[in-house]
Amino acid sequence: MTACIVGWAHSRFGKLEGETLESLITQVATEALAHAGIGPDDVDEIVLGHFNAGFSAQDFTASLVLQADDRLRFKPATRVENACATGSAAVRQGIRAVNAGQRIVLVVGAEQMTTTPGPEIGKNLLRASYLPEDGDTPAGFAGVFGKIAQAYFQRYGDQSDALAMIAAKNHKNGVDNPYAQLRKDFGFDFCRQESEKNPFVAGPLKRTDCSLVSDGAAALVLTDSTTALKMRRAIAFRANEHVQDFLPMSKRDILQFEGCEVAWNKALKSAGISLDDLSFVETHDCFTIAELIEYEAMGLAPRGEGARIAMEGITAKDGRLPVNPSGGLKSKGHPIGATGVSMHVLTAMQLAGEAGGIQVKDAKLGGIFNMGGAAVANYVSILDRIR
Repeated sequence: MTACIVGWAHSRFGKLEGETLESLITQVATEALAHAGIGPDDVDEIVLGHFNAGFSAQDFTASLVLQADDRLRFKPATRVENACATGSAAVRQGIRAVNAGQRIVLVVGAEQMTTTPGPEIGKNLLRASYLPEDGDTPAGFAGVFGKIAQAYFQRYGDQSDALAMIAAKNHKNGVDNPYAQLRKDFGFDFCRQESEKNPFVAGPLKRTDCSLVSDGAAALVLTDSTTALKMRRAIAFRANEHVQDFLPMSKRDILQFEGCEVAWNKALKSAGISLDDLSFVETHDCFTIAELIEYEAMGLAPRGEGARIAMEGITAKDGRLPVNPSGGLKSKGHPIGATGVSMHVLTAMQLAGEAGGIQVKDAKLGGIFNMGGAAVANYVSILDRIR
């Protein structure tokens, strides 16, 4: 049985004044059902992706989805979490529910981060690392990836140009994304140079190398392919793979992102395609160094040569394989629980030809990589429009 996406919704990402976690969840849940052309009575199961880790005073949040409509009462609802890949964990749980016989599954991902004081944000995010080794890292999770970037530079040389090119590409792409938090084309020079507005944050990473602190939500409606073909649109999962790696970075070569590599290899094999068959990829650029290493882990470049992919424009929107046409986490924002669901929504929009200004021409197959921690939780989906 093939699970399909038949409806979706996406809030704006950013510092959303006047919104609450509950209002974000209910907004996208309501809109996704309407987009699919179904009602609350049709829903068989609900999955909520919500990381929290101190961002929300309200925990035990699965039932907040029921606030969207009283007719959702008594539907099974579960919250899942897997760090920054929480949204994709929710999607995968929804797929498994469809494969187990549930006809309609509503998947929601949400996070409200900006109401938390700055120092606490860093502390909360650092909980997605291995605290016995990384718990005292300055600058929080940015510090963890700053160390990764420093180690990469030591092994392969200074990659500051490539990181700036990735940042500039994603900011340029995000200008045309109405959901994006930061819709501004900064250009290569601004991203490359240290300045008062673009200071170093951790190691060689500057502010433009780091994803944003965000509020936001996204939702999907999943069903089986037989049902989907009778609906308005059907975006099928050609593959959906999950690979979990060790939490301590000391137990692996962190510059390899081996979990990412294994997940991609499994997904491409399951889909019966090669990387060259993809029209575009949405990948997890929590930091620009992550996108650079992901080029290598997914097979776009040999180890240590990811910079060439960035500098030659291969991953630009008009390149051979556009990466993050949405603007990625860098421009769009990164509300932890919503990110993976957002990536699936935006990929489905591309394949349905409904992506507006960020539309990739003639998009046929879309790839998604979403990770939690430093390549610990690794999820790859490959989507294909069948209706």
